[in-house]
Amino acid sequence: MTLKVEDLRVYYRTLKGDVKALDGVTFSLADGEIMGLAGESGSGKSTLGKSLIRLDGRMRHIGGSAELDGKDLPVGDTHAMNPFRFHEVSLIPQYAMSAMNPTRKIGRMVDELLRSRGVAPMRQELERRVGLVGLSADVLDRYPIELSGGMKQRMVMVISTLLNPSLLIADEVTSALDVSSQKAVAKTLLEFRDRDLVKSMIVVTHDISLVYQIADTIMVMYAGKLAEKATADVIVSAPRHPYTQALISSLPEVGVRYEERRLQGIPGRPPSLLDPPKGCRFRSRCPLAFERCAEEPPFAEVAPGHSVACWKAV
Repeated sequence: MTLKVEDLRVYYRTLKGDVKALDGVTFSLADGEIMGLAGESGSGKSTLGKSLIRLDGRMRHIGGSAELDGKDLPVGDTHAMNPFRFHEVSLIPQYAMSAMNPTRKIGRMVDELLRSRGVAPMRQELERRVGLVGLSADVLDRYPIELSGGMKQRMVMVISTLLNPSLLIADEVTSALDVSSQKAVAKTLLEFRDRDLVKSMIVVTHDISLVYQIADTIMVMYAGKLAEKATADVIVSAPRHPYTQALISSLPEVGVRYEERRLQGIPGRPPSLLDPPKGCRFRSRCPLAFERCAEEPPFAEVAPGHSVACWKAV
């Protein structure tokens, strides 16, 4: 098993108090698995991804643990995580298209990054991997501003996987791209796994329809908690959590005329994570809520490989 996370809690300190962005998350990721991590803005999905590589200094590790390939990840210690970053666990950041140094040619920038990680420049391998994502080797002699958005995204993906990390976290990598570029990036992520350039992958997204095309499993988050995890087919075709059902029903379907059937949004707003409500955090918006929802439901397995945090599903 590549990754095992137990009761992970990560808060952000603000002037108004602690934002409980990640509040007791437990899950595992198998060797070779691509997991889509979905949910609306503020659900904690990006925080979960960043907490596993400890790149945000504002984070406060409150509790819980993470284990990668049998070794403890020091997710509570920024300095102790340095030997693991990009070697064992790597991140494609949310704003990847602006992640490269605009004052350096790309090849020189990559050489400097490798040296900072104690690795000698590897130009031949770099050129090979640039070719794998459909770019020509001459991009290494250009400045980032000379590349299109899709080209920048693929270049950052190459850089993030150059040291063959065991775990790759891709944070909203398609959010600023056109449809054709989104498809190319999604295909590239799949090829990284299939070519053994990375072992396993977490793809953070708000677009279930896109991640469904490449993910083996999908995990849905709501207000800092896990709502549901199952295979991609089950999440899309037979979700059990009311929040997951609402997310799926809000997606447009090919061939459906929406003057006859209007798309439905989810009424209400997510709760404040400064002072989250007790019990199920979705209950104020849930059409199935009843008295027992004042108690927090366990994230329990309802079928093999299918876990849900809902009293109606248990």
